[in-house]
Amino acid sequence: MSEEPFTRHGYRGYVGARPVFGNRAPQAVQNLVIRDYAARNKLAYKLSATEYAMPACYIMLHQVLAELPRLEGVILYSLFMLPQRRERRRAVYQTVLDQGAVLHTAVEGMVLREAADIGRLEDVWLVQQAMVRAGPTLNLSHPIA
Repeated sequence: MSEEPFTRHGYRGYVGARPVFGNRAPQAVQNLVIRDYAARNKLAYKLSATEYAMPACYIMLHQVLAELPRLEGVILYSLFMLPQRRERRRAVYQTVLDQGAVLHTAVEGMVLREAADIGRLEDVWLVQQAMVRAGPTLNLSHPIA
C-alpha cells in the first residue's frame, strides 16, 4: 500500500491572544486583517490557528509549521508575532523555506519566499527593536543633527 502525497492547498492564518510590543488587537480584528490580506493577494485562506496567551509560547505556531507539507503557506497577523529571539525566528524562516512554503505577514505586507527575503524581515525587526529601546523619548519629527 503506497501513500499518496499530500496536495498542498491554502494558507493557514496565525493570530494571537497576547500583546505584540505592548499593542493588543482583538482576535476578530486580526482575522479580518488576514482575510482582507488573503483576498487582496488572491490567497486561499484557511481558518487561523490561535496562539495561547502565555508569554513566549509558540505551541500553535509549531503546529502550523508541522502542517506546512499540506499547505501553500502561512499568513501571520504580524511579523512581530514570531519569537523575539533571533535564532528562533530564523528557525521558523528556515522551516518554511525547507517545506517549500511561503510566509506572509498581513500587517506589514511582507513575504518570505526565498532565503534572500530573510534579511529584509530581520531589518524590520531591528528597526522595531531600536524603536522599543528608544522608548517614548524618540522624536522622529526632527532630523538628527
